[in-house]
Amino acid sequence: MFYDFKKIEEKWQRYWEKSSLFKANLHPGHKKYYLLEMFPYPSGKIHMGHVRNYTIGDVAARFKILEGFDVMHPMGFDAFGQPAENAAIKNKTKPGTWTHKCIKEMKSELKKMGFSYDWDREVSTCEASYYKWNQWIFLKMFERGLAYRKVSAVNWCPECATTLANEEVIDGGCWRCHKKVEPKDLEQWYLKITEYKDRLLEDLALLKHWPQRVLSMQENWIGKSEGIEIRFKLKGSGAVIPVFTTRPDTIFGATYIVLACEHPIAKELIGGKPQEKEALEFIDKVSKKSNVVRSSSDVKKEGIFTGSYAVNPVNNETIPVWIADYVLMEYGTGAIMAVPTHDQRDFLFAKEHNLPMRIVINPLACSLELKAMNEAYEGEGVQVNSGKFDGMPSPEAKKQIAAWMEKEGMGCIKTNWRLRDWLISRQRYWGTPIPVVYCNKCGVVPVPFKDLPVELPKDAPFTGEGGSPLTKVKKFIEAKCPKCGGKSRRETDTMATFFDSSWYFLRFCSPKFKEAPFDKNEVSYWMPVDQYIGGIEHAILHLLYSRFFTKFFKDLKLVDFSEPFQCLLTQGMVLKDKEVMSKSKGNIVDPDSIIKKYGADTLRLFILFAAPPETELEWDDRGLEGAHKFLNRVWRIQENLKEKADTALVRFMHKTIKKVSEDFSAFKFNTAIASLMELTNAIYQSGTDKEVFLKLIIMLSPIAPHFCEELWHTLGNKESIFKSPWPVYDHKMLIEETVTVVIQVNGKVRFKIEVPFGINQENVKELVLADERLKPWIQGKPAKNIVVIPNKLVNIVV
Repeated sequence: MFYDFKKIEEKWQRYWEKSSLFKANLHPGHKKYYLLEMFPYPSGKIHMGHVRNYTIGDVAARFKILEGFDVMHPMGFDAFGQPAENAAIKNKTKPGTWTHKCIKEMKSELKKMGFSYDWDREVSTCEASYYKWNQWIFLKMFERGLAYRKVSAVNWCPECATTLANEEVIDGGCWRCHKKVEPKDLEQWYLKITEYKDRLLEDLALLKHWPQRVLSMQENWIGKSEGIEIRFKLKGSGAVIPVFTTRPDTIFGATYIVLACEHPIAKELIGGKPQEKEALEFIDKVSKKSNVVRSSSDVKKEGIFTGSYAVNPVNNETIPVWIADYVLMEYGTGAIMAVPTHDQRDFLFAKEHNLPMRIVINPLACSLELKAMNEAYEGEGVQVNSGKFDGMPSPEAKKQIAAWMEKEGMGCIKTNWRLRDWLISRQRYWGTPIPVVYCNKCGVVPVPFKDLPVELPKDAPFTGEGGSPLTKVKKFIEAKCPKCGGKSRRETDTMATFFDSSWYFLRFCSPKFKEAPFDKNEVSYWMPVDQYIGGIEHAILHLLYSRFFTKFFKDLKLVDFSEPFQCLLTQGMVLKDKEVMSKSKGNIVDPDSIIKKYGADTLRLFILFAAPPETELEWDDRGLEGAHKFLNRVWRIQENLKEKADTALVRFMHKTIKKVSEDFSAFKFNTAIASLMELTNAIYQSGTDKEVFLKLIIMLSPIAPHFCEELWHTLGNKESIFKSPWPVYDHKMLIEETVTVVIQVNGKVRFKIEVPFGINQENVKELVLADERLKPWIQGKPAKNIVVIPNKLVNIVV
């Protein structure tokens, strides 16, 4: 007897939707649980990464429903973004048309998986009813001086008349037209996230249930560092190059200075020098590299001498000034003092360019020798070649040298931050219009709140040429100044899509609320999110921006909490043949094809059993077969139910309830499934009654919901299985039950042993073969065959 998964899954999906089983309602005084997975970009097809992420979340949501919580488990779509514009150009359609088609397809596929979403709370960020509140938030930030404009350098494609992200510049050319990309200064909109840097750093301590890896990544990104800003005077001109360092203990070993290519003084220093042409070409070349590549430890560091020199203030030594790719303007002052003996990047660069080195810190156990050094020594030790600080422990020298330099006017002690303000301007169409106009008389004027939303024009042309389509829509650009009533020009930049996803979790609490971004009463009930689930790739930007927005809303007195997500789980990627699944590698497994062949419940079971949620999962078709066989095995139990289960089996069931409850709470779904398989094996060994079988079905239901719902009703229940309570174990029944097993040798009874009930066959064999009483009966002969009748008998043939 096999279950018809196609018929069953469609049946229960219709039932759940019709009965609004997963509709979240506000019940003051009840236990609430807000579970959220990071919402997807609507590409049209779900992939195995989606399946894994959303299955993990769905099991947790269903488990909490069974535990009696009011569960909110919403879903929506992060629907703005450049891919839709590219698809519109390629397919000769509109981004909105393309996006809504993709949302429809994706929603259908998500429903096929049986996920317990409250679809009444669905939001799509491309709808004006959503992005109106993006604009409202922007204006509130503008009122408080947190949204502002400034000039910054961008990658510019003159052919397409648009900016490009670093990742879109390939071999110095535009990824779309392949024409040469140029650096260009543009005035763009920023959000002053740096205003919140202290709170963003300090409040990491509140996140007790976040992975340490994510906390470390955020801490490093915010990048608070204590040090000293040293003033290096240029030889000849007396102009000063400020350099920030956290290692004043190494200042006596600084043998050259390195500037970022973008440093404002870089081109001035090379002007009129013999190497000017070569240096300008080098700067141009580096400007096309991404910061990730420039700062990578695996990439060879390149540089060029400026022909200028500076003076090290602590010893009046003249040192050369270089320009190199591994120094970035984004951190510190855009200039570093290079200490090759005590910084590995400086060491490699100095070796490559034959620059001088000087040891100024020796390890406690030995003295370093320049000729013998194969790498920089970056640890602590004792100062040498450091003037009056010789012999001082380097940690103490850090403080003493910094204080001395500040006293002598060589520099000033200060705190530096890596975090930079957030550039949100995009020269794109498919995003939230920035709600400001430019008036010749009044300057930058915000659009009044009453005039929101500023909607995207539906008749914008999509040709792939000439920059943002918004710049070609006259009726969009031409606006009336809200202040003076005169002619003004509307902003044609749109917001980065990270803006949309920085507060969507709050909108889910009241998605149809029309008076504000969200209803404070609903938010005070549901927020913060109890469990957030998503990929590690969002560890910094999305999570950091969401924390920033939450703190801003707290300042507006719209929320009374500081952090949006209490617990965070970052699931691992799905691999095939040890590679991340991707179209380019040709190793994609289509979820829809698996659902058609095995059913959604088999796919859910396999993807949870194959690996713990946080680790990578290697795809294996044999695992699917095993999962499908297990479900059919459980299905057949209903054919042979007894009047009453053995006491030993009931005890084993209570032990399983305890283990599975603990594993589900800890997201250890693979070991929970293993326990359910063991209980199933024990049922096959001794038979069972309806009560034990129903407990097994309830525990399996978060994992295989359609399958268990059908079994539940087949056994005579009228309401959904998800309206039943989660099983509770009896402490008294956890005392381990043993059974007596008869041991035969060649068919004759020789002795008996006591073994735990439900022990698997291999462990029984091991216990018997290790028993001293067996030796006289086999006399060292190897066992030809060992037959085990579970919980009853073992026969050894020699």
